[in-house]
This record gives sequence, C-alpha cells and structure tokens, in this order.
Amino acid sequence: MQVIEFKEFGSPSQLKLAERALPQADANTAVVRVEAASVNPSDVKNVAGRMSQTTLPRVPGRDYSGVVVDGPQEWIDKEVWGTGGDVGFTRDGSHAEYIQAPLASLVRKPEALSHEQAACVGVTFVTAWCALEYSKLSKGETFVVFGANGGVGGAAIQIAKHLGARVIGIHRGDPVGPTPAAQLADILINSHDPDLGYVLRTHNAGRGADVVLNAAGGPVFRIGLSLLAPRGRQVEITSPTERRVTFDLVDFYHNESQLFGVDTLKRDLTASGRILKELRSGFDSGVYQPPIVSKTIPLAHAQQAYELVAKGERGRVVLKPR
Repeated sequence: MQVIEFKEFGSPSQLKLAERALPQADANTAVVRVEAASVNPSDVKNVAGRMSQTTLPRVPGRDYSGVVVDGPQEWIDKEVWGTGGDVGFTRDGSHAEYIQAPLASLVRKPEALSHEQAACVGVTFVTAWCALEYSKLSKGETFVVFGANGGVGGAAIQIAKHLGARVIGIHRGDPVGPTPAAQLADILINSHDPDLGYVLRTHNAGRGADVVLNAAGGPVFRIGLSLLAPRGRQVEITSPTERRVTFDLVDFYHNESQLFGVDTLKRDLTASGRILKELRSGFDSGVYQPPIVSKTIPLAHAQQAYELVAKGERGRVVLKPR
C-alpha cells in the first residue's frame, strides 16, 4: 500500500510517498481502507518535531473515514470514522491507503456525512466536546469562545447551542466574514474591539461569561480571565505563539475563577471513539454540521496539503488515497 511517511523532523518537504506492507487484522484490531483523511495543524506540528512523543519513521495523520476490509465479520464493509492522540504519533496514522485500528475504537460513520466530511470532524469536535465537558457548561449559562471562526471554535458553538447555552463568539476581523458555524452564535464580537469587555457585558446584562473557551492561545489569555463572571471557568486548548502568560492572582482568587487545560493527544483512538459515538447522532439529525472542506488533494501530493494548513488555510484540507 502507499503511505506518506517522514523519517526526519522538519518542513512538509520531509513527507515522502512510500510503499508499505498491507497491515493485517488480529484478535484486537481491524484494517480500514482509508477513503479520506484530513490534515490538522497538529499534524503539521508533528512533522516539524513539536510533539515529543513521536517516534520515527512515522506515517502521520489523526483523523480518518473509511471502510473496514479485514477483521470480525460483523464489521466487514462497514463505514467507520476515527481520530486519536496516539495515531500518527506513536502508531502509524491515517495518511495512507489503509490503517490498522483497535476493534474497541471502531465507530460507525454518520450516514448523513460523506467520507470527506466525516474525516474533518475528529480533532475539532472531540476537542470542543472535552472542553465543554470539563467546564460543565449547562443550559442557560453564557459561553464565550475566542477563535469562533476556527474549527474547534465552530464545533464548540454548535455543541454549546445544543446544550442550551447562550453563545458569544469572538473572532478576528476576517475579510471573508464569519464561518457558517460562527454565525450560529447568538452574538459575534470582533476581537480587535478596544471595548471588548464592555461590549460583551452590555449584551449580557452587565455580567461576565460562565465559561470561556480560549481557542486562540496566549495573546488573549488575560482578556478571557477578565471576562469571567464570578466562579467562571476558562478552558485552554492551544498556544501557537505565546507559551507563557501572566495574570493577577488576587483578582483570580477573588473571582473564584477556574482554569482547565484540554489535550486531546491524551485520548487514543479508543477513548476518542467513545466521544465520536456520542456525537454521531447529532450529525445524522442535522444538529451538528461538519467543518467546510476547502481542498481535496491526492495522497501523493501530501506536501502541498501540509503547506496549505501551515499557511492557515481557511476550511479543511482533505487527503484522498485514491
């Protein structure tokens, strides 16, 4: 089978098309023919050497959608989808024609989604799900998300709306405008507004947010804390630029604020599969919509796909093995 692999860390130029033996199913695993696999920013970071757990040589790729071709009879020819914090890092990933997956991780793909759409859901929705689960967002609470135009931000808006929360999306002044997912927010605010805190509280009866999801990283960390209502919770999922932050500890404890960190790399294929199983009905019913696919690229041109993601391509980039 054909795979994309890298033997050294560096730029997307390290990615090479290679031949590997077809994986075989065993008592605990099945083999899935990959129909589509998205490229995530974390895949780009992985090739760049920013993931300390990665062992080489490695086939990258976290998200996939495909068809089971080897394994227990009840799974043969079933359409499945998957993601995981191990796949592409400590075990070979989805940027290949076939992938070996634990039986316990297999989850039926939503019938309402194409393989290309299903392949874009994993990292974004699993991250958003964990963030809202950790923060215990509940019906009637006010939820604020920085990075409303991003994949995780858009997923979080949809899940929060489904939970019955009031959603305020904060986004950069993108000339293209808000994404369809961002537009589902009750209120959208430009992050460059110098009166951001005042504007937010004006829309919220003078009160801050019960939960803030910071999907933008260090530059807005302190701003997020300042927007919290008493006993508010802030969730951090990334920090692409500034790793270190400072904040007023006295204000923090006087407000009885809480901080949470979410790292989906800690959830392997099986743990992530349990979340995808919970999400599946929402996609089939139309409650959730997948991220928009902006580019579909043949597996052999994976370098191009990675370069697009590295440059901040709006929309999801999908690799097609065939």
